[in-house]
Amino acid sequence: KASRGRILDANGIVLADNKTVCTISVIHSQIDKPEEVIKMLCDNLDMDEAAVRKKVEKVSSIETIKTNVDKDTGDVIRKAGLNGVKVDEDYKRYYPYDTLASKVLGFTGSDNQGLDGIEAIYENELKGEKGKIVKMTDARGGDIEKEGENYVEPVDGMDLILGIDATIQGIAEKYLKQGCIENEASRGGNVIIMDPNTGDILAMATYPDYNLNSPYTPTHIDSKEWNKLSSEAQSNTLYSLYKNRAISDTYEPGSVFKIITSAVALEEDLATTDGANSYKCTGVYNVSGINISCSHGAVHGNLSLRQALQKSCNAAFMQIGQKVGVKTLYQYYDAFGFFDKTNFASVGEASSNFWNINDVGPIELATMSFGQRFNITPIQMITAVSAVANCGNLMQPRIVKEIKNTSTGAVQTINPISVRQVISKETSEEMLDMLESVVTDGTGRYAQVKGYSIAGKTGTSEPSPGAEDQGNVASFAAISPVESPQLVVLVTVYGPEGANNDGSLVAGPIAAQILNEVLPYMQVPTDSTYSTN
Repeated sequence: KASRGRILDANGIVLADNKTVCTISVIHSQIDKPEEVIKMLCDNLDMDEAAVRKKVEKVSSIETIKTNVDKDTGDVIRKAGLNGVKVDEDYKRYYPYDTLASKVLGFTGSDNQGLDGIEAIYENELKGEKGKIVKMTDARGGDIEKEGENYVEPVDGMDLILGIDATIQGIAEKYLKQGCIENEASRGGNVIIMDPNTGDILAMATYPDYNLNSPYTPTHIDSKEWNKLSSEAQSNTLYSLYKNRAISDTYEPGSVFKIITSAVALEEDLATTDGANSYKCTGVYNVSGINISCSHGAVHGNLSLRQALQKSCNAAFMQIGQKVGVKTLYQYYDAFGFFDKTNFASVGEASSNFWNINDVGPIELATMSFGQRFNITPIQMITAVSAVANCGNLMQPRIVKEIKNTSTGAVQTINPISVRQVISKETSEEMLDMLESVVTDGTGRYAQVKGYSIAGKTGTSEPSPGAEDQGNVASFAAISPVESPQLVVLVTVYGPEGANNDGSLVAGPIAAQILNEVLPYMQVPTDSTYSTN
């Protein structure tokens, strides 16, 4: 068989590799000492004698006894030198870091075929081509003397080099898990870290995760509890565990989406960053006879756009939405990529769910303006925020950077793809300036990192009617450094049930912990201006 191509991180660290295993088979017609064969196989393979005997005595051209046998055991069986026993070396997929990037990488089946994630999407590149032996045999499977055999060499699979950095991935996974546990988020969460300039995914973490080397044994459930589940419940649990929720599940983004509403208003010259008394908040805003509360029922008074972002004022954004109008908003939603899949290289990317434009009335327009009553994926959200950070240029998310032919050494580069210019550079700069003030003087203060400029926005979306048991979704989008963005971080935590359940107190600190380690690792220079702890 061909050796499956490896998967490596951006620095050449191997995330998916192969180890040699053996397949033990017997050819009935060639066996001359069946009892010795049965005993030897039982002793070395730890198998039941009846099961081995049945296979050895079966009249067939070839019968497989056991697969995925470690090489040392295979060598012992080979050295026994018994006629009719075949030891064929094969490769078994192996993941050196067990759970690292499990939802992105996916895993393989018993025949080394990709079943999920990158392993499945890039199956054709990774699998290679099997070799073969062509020879003449008689009707019983025996060799015909003086007839030669033709050996065709296997062609090994190609290596994939990802944009993911194993160190950054590990940092994201560590603090996401810690945050989900501390905030009692039984539904877990995810973190995406993107380079806004190239669209490269530097990390994509989902909690809970699973061990790629034992994907059918969940690690987040006690074994006794697992064994109590029905086979159907076990299957559903595994299916849910394998899903990369950053791309396969939709959510209501909440106030993080105010980044988009603000950018549209600025781009259309329907708002200014610091126009005094532009919006008025009395704690509620009446839309078609229905009072819609501001976040936490706060009364914010007269506000500029900057202040509305800092305080995350729903009332102000409902007024902005009315001013911009649904037709223009939908044009920009389309331009930001919310109506299309991102073509992220993985299994099961979900589609967004927006109102049909003809069904958007005043209430729908109002709630959309502050990020509720529609659903998008986290990968769509971070891609749009990255466009705001990248001078208004929307980049397609990139997970695989290079494909290397292991036989020839030839490397195919997957170039970054610029999708379109969505907003101007001037609007981008104004947005970054305002979002920085959200972190220094607004609801994003828990995302501050000493020595670094951070722009960001909190988000807390309440469950839709009929889904109250799902709880809030707490999120935070961060951009750093503000003066020349090198990364965007989106933290999403589903259903936190701890003492706090809003984005500023749940997701903001997770983003800060990640940035506090990732920025120095990336050798981003510190700035003495930002001395806040």
